[in-house]
Amino acid sequence: MQFHEREVAVLIGEEALQARIRALGVEIARDYQGKELTVLAVLKGAVFFATDLARSVDLPLTMDFLGVSSYQGGTETTGEVRITSDVTKPMAGKDILVVEDIIDTGLTMKFLLENLRARQPASVKVCTLLEKPTRARTKIEIDYKGFVIEDKFVVGYGLDFADRFRNLPFIGVMKGR
Repeated sequence: MQFHEREVAVLIGEEALQARIRALGVEIARDYQGKELTVLAVLKGAVFFATDLARSVDLPLTMDFLGVSSYQGGTETTGEVRITSDVTKPMAGKDILVVEDIIDTGLTMKFLLENLRARQPASVKVCTLLEKPTRARTKIEIDYKGFVIEDKFVVGYGLDFADRFRNLPFIGVMKGR
């Protein structure tokens, strides 16, 4: 028995994840043709998704990372968003694609977009692997979306519970939650 099987049930399998990411990569490459794209991955959860997505975008691009926190180890957002690690390069004049693992309430992404727009990029678009629309507390325009899911606490492929389960190659639901 693998380490996770007692605690996690598969929601979106590895093959379906990778197929959708490849399709998003094709769409992003088409939309950013002729531009210098900066992929901005939101740490820690989006790192797996952002890495695979970047490999699927057939364009020269740069990557940067921005750490934010709103959960502080729990399963519900605190509503308070804070930057834990800032970007390493100026964002002014850049075409930025913010890559997030999941958008549920929208509060974290709203905070990020306001922060990034103040840095005067050429453009800012949003790509998320997962969206939970039933949890939305603010409207976020999502330009590229992997999957819409029900209001379940999910782990795997970068998403965690108390920093565990990030390394699962699929999206799973915590059993008993």
